[in-house]
Amino acid sequence: MGKNKLKRFKENETFEHLFQPSAQEMFTGNFFLKGKWNKEYFKNSNPVILEVGCGKGEYTVGLARKYPQKNFIGIDIKGPRLWRGAKTVKEEGLKNAAFIRNKVEFLTSFFAPDEIREIWITFPDPQPKKMKKRLTSARFLKIYSEILHPEGIIHLKTDSILMHEFTKKITEVNNIETLFSTDDLYGAGVKNEVTEIKTFYEQKFLEDRLKITYLKFRLNGKSEFINPKE
Repeated sequence: MGKNKLKRFKENETFEHLFQPSAQEMFTGNFFLKGKWNKEYFKNSNPVILEVGCGKGEYTVGLARKYPQKNFIGIDIKGPRLWRGAKTVKEEGLKNAAFIRNKVEFLTSFFAPDEIREIWITFPDPQPKKMKKRLTSARFLKIYSEILHPEGIIHLKTDSILMHEFTKKITEVNNIETLFSTDDLYGAGVKNEVTEIKTFYEQKFLEDRLKITYLKFRLNGKSEFINPKE
């Protein structure tokens, strides 16, 4: 392991806004902030928005800057990537942003039912050969449904046509309400946080003239899902 990674792992331990739950908290679901993020961490009643597979946390940080009246949490398993977002939060003194270093599969260990109002999925691995590992597969939609408010929204932003089309199909076969869909986000003339905030890789994709897709949908309290046939 490189010295830079070791340095970042060590600094991660000093960030009060970066949580690294223990194995016991993961498997028992007894994380101390579960169901208490508003009251005990953010100390307000503002909506909590989650970014899954957040990487460097560009959306967690960008949204926190743009919407001080909302709370934002990013989760990712890669410590060195989270370091960048956590470092920025500390440097800018953002009080409405936090991070969790863990797997998305354990979201229900860290959040209570209805605790999350929105979920952002930005440029996830499309897992071309492993449908069940895609962050919008039936398995993950069920996990999201257990922590997401019934009227909560899920955003998917990706350069992968495979991921975009798969998610469109899974919303169709499960009768999930689609609020907005485009296979050319920047060509669609959208002007809000979806286009104003760009990840590092997104900027590179745009420089290479690749199209960015976007899908916005609502589960409406559904809790059981099936994958489409490919």
